[in-house]
Amino acid sequence: MATQKKIDTVNTLTEKIAKSKSIIFVDYSGIKHKQLEGARKSLKKIGAEFVVTKNKLMERALRQSSGQALDMGAAAKDQLRDVTGTLFNYTDEVAGLKEILKFFKAVNLGKTKGGMIGTTMLSTNDVERLSKLPGKQELLGRLVGQMKSPLYGLHYALSWNINRLVWGLNAVKSKKN
Repeated sequence: MATQKKIDTVNTLTEKIAKSKSIIFVDYSGIKHKQLEGARKSLKKIGAEFVVTKNKLMERALRQSSGQALDMGAAAKDQLRDVTGTLFNYTDEVAGLKEILKFFKAVNLGKTKGGMIGTTMLSTNDVERLSKLPGKQELLGRLVGQMKSPLYGLHYALSWNINRLVWGLNAVKSKKN
């Protein structure tokens, strides 16, 4: 790393890696600059950022950001080959991934290469499985619904006899009229 610009780039990438909850590597070849700008705007709204990175600089940033030596095995090195864009998810591990996959489907170009959560490297299959998980807000909604369910059941069980009494009295009242 001879130039100051490369040193600054590695430092910037290291900061982004430290802030992010998950990182996804993508192949964006064939996608036009204007299309990428549109994707960047939509990703920014959900707390993610798409950055075009040089593979060697990203590899150095990954090694520098992890306290211990990051295991950059053969599969991980394959992720940092050819044209590589990096998706940094800052707020939700999955939201940015879903958005970028939706964008790839719309332009009919691009694919995921892999990624990482924490210091765990993910293969392409792992990233696909991660993209199929529901979002954080949906999972929280399901949790709240499941926590309320027993309360609703108890409420209906306790009020059933009172409801039956009221229905019976209404039936008697309507018979007399």
